[in-house]
Amino acid sequence: MKKEILVVDGYNMIGAWPELVNLKNRDLIEEARDRLLQILSNYQSFENIEIWVVFDAQFVPGITKEYTKYKVKVVFTGQGETADTYIEGIVDKLKNVLTDVTVATSDLAEQQLVFNKGANRMSALDLMLELQRSKRARDKEAEFQKVQGYGRKKRGSLTEEQLDELGRLRESLSGKSIK
Repeated sequence: MKKEILVVDGYNMIGAWPELVNLKNRDLIEEARDRLLQILSNYQSFENIEIWVVFDAQFVPGITKEYTKYKVKVVFTGQGETADTYIEGIVDKLKNVLTDVTVATSDLAEQQLVFNKGANRMSALDLMLELQRSKRARDKEAEFQKVQGYGRKKRGSLTEEQLDELGRLRESLSGKSIK
């Protein structure tokens, strides 16, 4: 089975998803970034894929760094390097016969470029819909596990019939004398 990597243009999602747009419009860009990472982390865990989120230097000039947060790889490009340029380069490095790469961006020119490099593409809306589908599946799985858990007996637990039998046995033994 191929490894799957989703590369996300972070500011593109922040500019497209209503919850994140709301945070950005209130000058809470750091909170919007963090919320995006939380959402993608939940998706990553359930779908068992690797996620990279790329932010360009637009809002954090001068910083070039990579780190992991909520198990999601986060990349801030260097000053003057766009997320698009970084993503194009990373697709070249990541895409091979053992790895499928999908790029999430609504930038049509970027979608075309990464598609020509062999990556799959997905718009911000498509990713939001995929996240919603995954959350419904995760919730359904959790409900199924909850129902299954209620129907199972804990290891070492006795059935009602076994408890009744033990009660009868105790009564019969208490009436007998030991010689």
